[in-house]
Amino acid sequence: MMKMTMFIDEALLARVMDLTGLKTKTEAVEFALRETERRAKIVRFVADETIAADEWRGAMDPEYDITALRAAEKPKGYGSKRGSR
Repeated sequence: MMKMTMFIDEALLARVMDLTGLKTKTEAVEFALRETERRAKIVRFVADETIAADEWRGAMDPEYDITALRAAEKPKGYGSKRGSR
């Protein structure tokens, strides 16, 4: 981990925190970075074109609800609180 100063759109950050239920700005930024990484990996995987389009159609359970699964996830903590040693 590292500490840094960034200029971040406060309204956007507040919306992300509200939508995700994250409690701290650090959690929201970390969540955004992880989500961006996840999406980029999916795009890269799909662009590989090793799986035909008709194979993709049958690959997903129609009852699968990714939104419900993500809502149930809680971000992982990454250490003790500042000042506690």
